[in-house]
Amino acid sequence: MYTLHIANKNYSSWSLRPWLLMSELGLPFEERLEPFGEVEFTRFSPTGKVPCLHDGGQVVWDSLAITEYLAERHPGVWPTDATARAWARCASAEMHSGFFALRETCTMNCGLRIRLSNWPAAARADWQRAETLWQEGLQRFGGPFLAGDRFTAVDAFFAPLAFRAQTYSPDLGDVASAYVQRMLALPSMRGWYEQALAETWRDEPHEADARAKGQWLQDLRRAR
Repeated sequence: MYTLHIANKNYSSWSLRPWLLMSELGLPFEERLEPFGEVEFTRFSPTGKVPCLHDGGQVVWDSLAITEYLAERHPGVWPTDATARAWARCASAEMHSGFFALRETCTMNCGLRIRLSNWPAAARADWQRAETLWQEGLQRFGGPFLAGDRFTAVDAFFAPLAFRAQTYSPDLGDVASAYVQRMLALPSMRGWYEQALAETWRDEPHEADARAKGQWLQDLRRAR
């Protein structure tokens, strides 16, 4: 059985991607949650980062590499249609390697609702780019998911933005807002969110970053 090493569900957007993909596709795996600041991630990950997948003696790190590793072994990771598959890979790679201003401005913290002190133009542009990609995928391939009628890896790659949208309330159009709500309603997303709220760990660098963003309207997390 696969072993997937992840970090705190409240904070770790990178961990969410393979976890959600494997959960939604029904791939059996053992979850190993390693809280930020409490263990040395180099014990199980060559880069000291999460996520990291162990398959017997094979170690696969980085969310995109994990996705491709799973795609070689299981159907359904990417769309079966070649055109949709190419688009999904491009959109996933763009998400994986870009959207820096959005990541910096809207760090993932599932349990908070935050009113930003400032919306940088670059962050707004990143949200607009995400919205453009979502609209393109939904219109070209018919929805309700980005590359067609089934959840695939491209949805997993954009899943952290659904939690970020819930936390920061960016200005999104009807199509993008509906997609966010559809993602948040997925059983695996609901499970991740409920477990994130139940966590009592607090990682001070993540907390300090969230405090610097603006006004906390709500903190829905279980008290320590």
